[in-house]
Amino acid sequence: QVQLVESGGGLVQAGGSLRLSCAASGRTFSKNSMGWFRRPPGKEREFVGAISWSSGTTFYADFVQGRFTISRDNAKNMVYLQMNSLKPEDTAVYLCAADPRDYMSEVSPSLYDYRDWGQGTQVTVSS
Repeated sequence: QVQLVESGGGLVQAGGSLRLSCAASGRTFSKNSMGWFRRPPGKEREFVGAISWSSGTTFYADFVQGRFTISRDNAKNMVYLQMNSLKPEDTAVYLCAADPRDYMSEVSPSLYDYRDWGQGTQVTVSS
């Protein structure tokens, strides 16, 4: 298993930016796709975006609309979510997750394809 710990959340005004980090430990994660999900208040978990093991593929949910960027540093066992132009509707707990399948060239938007999850970090965007 991979242990995941998110950080970087907080309170930000609409239009602002945040950079979330996800630190991985345990089983080697450099072979695995990583996803970011979020859980808005009172709603189900939803896909935000994902990045393949080599960073060659990224895929984002429609609502991202070019505002968010996922990157990773395998040497540091880190994955990042840069969020710009934040909106109040981006308020949620943000979670990172690891796909257990090795060396996948494509990434999945389905939460059921991810096995290891962090606890999440709260992002609150005020209007």
